[in-house]
Amino acid sequence: MKIYANGVVANEDVSFELEKGEIHALLGENGAGKSTLMKILFGIEAPEQGDIFLHGEKTTIKSSQDAISKGIGMVHQHFMLVPSLTVAENIILGIEPKKNGVFINMNEAIRLSEETAKKYNFDIDATSKVEELPVGIKQQVEILKALYRGAEILILDEPTAVLTPQETDELFVQLKKLRELGHTIIFISHKLDEIKAICDRATIMRNGKSKGTYHVKDITTDEMSRLMVGRDVVLSFDKKPVNLGELALSVRNLTIKGSTGKVRVDDLSFDLKAGEILGIAGVEGNGQGHLIEVLTGLNKHYSGDIYLFDSDVRNLGIKDIRNLKLAHIPEDRMTFGCAKNMSILDNMFSNQYDSDEFSGKVVLKTKVIEKRAEDLIKEYLVKCKSYKQNVGMLSGGNIQKVVVAREFSTNPKIIIANQPTRGIDVGAAEFIRRRIIQFRDEGCAILLVSADLNEVFELSDRLAVIYKGKFSGIFTDVKNLTEEELGKYMLGLKKDEVLEGIIYE
Repeated sequence: MKIYANGVVANEDVSFELEKGEIHALLGENGAGKSTLMKILFGIEAPEQGDIFLHGEKTTIKSSQDAISKGIGMVHQHFMLVPSLTVAENIILGIEPKKNGVFINMNEAIRLSEETAKKYNFDIDATSKVEELPVGIKQQVEILKALYRGAEILILDEPTAVLTPQETDELFVQLKKLRELGHTIIFISHKLDEIKAICDRATIMRNGKSKGTYHVKDITTDEMSRLMVGRDVVLSFDKKPVNLGELALSVRNLTIKGSTGKVRVDDLSFDLKAGEILGIAGVEGNGQGHLIEVLTGLNKHYSGDIYLFDSDVRNLGIKDIRNLKLAHIPEDRMTFGCAKNMSILDNMFSNQYDSDEFSGKVVLKTKVIEKRAEDLIKEYLVKCKSYKQNVGMLSGGNIQKVVVAREFSTNPKIIIANQPTRGIDVGAAEFIRRRIIQFRDEGCAILLVSADLNEVFELSDRLAVIYKGKFSGIFTDVKNLTEEELGKYMLGLKKDEVLEGIIYE
């Protein structure tokens, strides 16, 4: 049992049991209590009541360090690596081998790191700088960090969220190897097909309670979805034919350099019209973030031309861009999407306070704003006590709904959606994706950047792959594209020299 200070019951009479040498899925909606349960097992939170048994003996887990000492390791969804350090320095961080009891013995650190990698069949150069590694290898480093510290039970939080199909396949090979060596893995994921592919058993949570543990081979993805959200979930969508309107966004020869001077977006050109969804897929770190910053006015340091409805973005501030009816769902909801210490109401109207609808000549129209907040909470199915509640007290999925409600309630003509359903459950994801399709059908232009390949396949009318700041492929027949083929373009293994379908003549 876990009850937070604000009265939220995060876990209620939850039973969770692991068998040695299994890969055990933990799934449920955001706010279902998964994260709280794992925080208790990893010593970040303490339960109000209930017992924990490890290897048959009752125990308490007082801290993360205590959990590690008991053989429990955790790989977080957002990596905890130090980018400027090498692989070996990250692996041995905090428990460094010493020379003469004083100085760090780097040769020994490299040897121990390579020995650990070899033992678990990981092919990693221990001397490489982490910041230079692809995402899939960074994740391997995180796993090796935990294994080096003696983890017998390994908690993986959304481990495939940013991986290509090829990297996911490689991860699954390594996880199966760990299982063969006797390690027990808790696999937290919203990707039901992956749970079917890799997991032995699954525990499903809803509203802080366990809905049971099942052998994965005996349960379908539809049944898992129904247990998670309490209703049937649509995992694919029937879209109306594309009905193209005016040119909403035109980008020509766009080049963006990062803070170190390295080119992040390289001579990129493309168009986006009203009534379509242009999906952009790619391994993280290939220029997507820099592109979105420039399109939304957050960065003015670029060369090339960007036009929103015939207006040159270079001459516009962020507010001016917003006034052109552009909505932006940012990649990181906690850093850029919300003010976590402010109320739901304040967050929902942070970009609309000065509109005639909500602002009088002297004071805000408080009653109108409060009524609209209540309506949006109902419309977007936000689980909360009231609009007065701080956004930071909500689950990740409900925070995302608040962000989406704010952006979509402005009647946008163009939507920049960057990872709109990352880290949220299938029910919330289905709701947001339906809204995106609804806006597209109503004539809105949508640029969708997503690491979720199912999402870009289901929603995109055209699909571009970005690799090292350039488009490596563009696909207008998205339905006949396979994940394996797309993965090759994402990894730079395939590239089209002539990219048709990017620019409307």
